[in-house]
Amino acid sequence: MVYLLAVTATEQSLLATLLDLESAVARMNTAAPKPDLMLIFSQLDLLTAQLPKSAAPDLLHYLHKKSYQKARLFLQGRDAENQAGACAPR
Repeated sequence: MVYLLAVTATEQSLLATLLDLESAVARMNTAAPKPDLMLIFSQLDLLTAQLPKSAAPDLLHYLHKKSYQKARLFLQGRDAENQAGACAPR
């Protein structure tokens, strides 16, 4: 797993939670009981609110738009893999 050079504790928690979300979604068709995605989404919202306004603009944009895969790639230092979305340039 590749992290940004200067990752904060909140960003580390965000990445871990984003990975939990991906894992939970992958288990949706096989797990019983179903994973509680609302709990994960609530945690992501809480962590997003803890980021300072000086956080990376792209990361804030991805999280505010609920583009969780893009946020994960960004936090893994793989932002170049993100395809441009339909949003206006940031």
